[in-house]
Amino acid sequence: MMKKIFIIIMLFIGSSLYAEIILGAKNSEAYLPQLKGKRVALVVNYASQVNGVHLVDQLLEQQINVVKIFAPEHGFRGKADAGEQIKDGKDKATGLPIVSLYGKHKKPTRADLKNVDIIVFDIQDVGVRFYTYLSTLHYVMESAAQNALPIIVLDRPNPNGARIDGEILNFNYTSFVGMHPVPILYGLTIGEYAMMINGEGWLKGNLLANLTVVPLQNYTHNTPYSLPIKPSPNLPNDLSIYLYPSLALFEGTTFSVGRGTNKQFQLYGNPLYQPKRFVFTPVSKEGAKYPKHENKRCYGVDLGAILVDEYSGIDLGYIIDAYRNYPHKTKFFLKNRFFDKLAGSNSLRTQIQAGLSEEQIKKSWEKNLNDFRTIRQKYLQYP
Repeated sequence: MMKKIFIIIMLFIGSSLYAEIILGAKNSEAYLPQLKGKRVALVVNYASQVNGVHLVDQLLEQQINVVKIFAPEHGFRGKADAGEQIKDGKDKATGLPIVSLYGKHKKPTRADLKNVDIIVFDIQDVGVRFYTYLSTLHYVMESAAQNALPIIVLDRPNPNGARIDGEILNFNYTSFVGMHPVPILYGLTIGEYAMMINGEGWLKGNLLANLTVVPLQNYTHNTPYSLPIKPSPNLPNDLSIYLYPSLALFEGTTFSVGRGTNKQFQLYGNPLYQPKRFVFTPVSKEGAKYPKHENKRCYGVDLGAILVDEYSGIDLGYIIDAYRNYPHKTKFFLKNRFFDKLAGSNSLRTQIQAGLSEEQIKKSWEKNLNDFRTIRQKYLQYP
């Protein structure tokens, strides 16, 4: 406990020694000249802001001809549930057309881009493979390449930027919650990740996007960074963001991770979890209209008071504990095998079912993680 307290204190003291991080979006001199006189499409959401000013408003004020907004999962205003169908529409504030890139329409079509000269991507990532903004980035880059359009990625910090952990995704388990052979925690900014997509030939037909990354200033992968705006409805604070790579695996099980409570991704539980020391009841609310075990009394574990070592990796202890303390083992993992898509293969599920320890499971990841670190090194833009 004293060691963790010391780490947190040092992080707090150290953070005051860092110069202000300059976001790619704030460094407008680096990209505005490329937008002048062009018809611009933006891939943005609610968190695409600098000092409280949205990128859309910033560009319109600079007389940039923004013609379209592409919105990822959760929508442009960031209020929709995970997995909820997002409809096309118009932004009430600006009148700009909004095209959803979630649901059946994940990739901009030729028709979507017929009046577009250049695409700007500015979305806050959290450094976790199954966070779907990465898949949106992939499809936008691919569509840009197919339609001979340049794309600019305005880089943002990765709050999990120093953390590399988890199984490497097996291509047989590719889905919208995992498209690339990277670990759950990959330690790259969204700009570096875009460079990796290009550099590793992951776009269809080995296409190369005409990519420009506007870099961060005063940033390293070890720089502490607290997101000023929650990146999606159910990641409300730093703790939920740090726990997300560990707890999101529960989305493929019968356990709740706090959707429908005020502690999203800061707890886990189920009505049948055996220890009954902690109780919560998920209810319908904005960002969680139909939460798992809605209006049911759940028992579980509250992680809201833990001290988080920013440089630790994935904690498999939570899901191993839940499996051991759930009476109906055959019903723990959902039949749709969504857990396998999140994990990156069926290995983690079978290892948990076989009773392997966290240490044994993580040892099985070591070789592939070391290989990934070598690949990652090619795309690092920051110390």
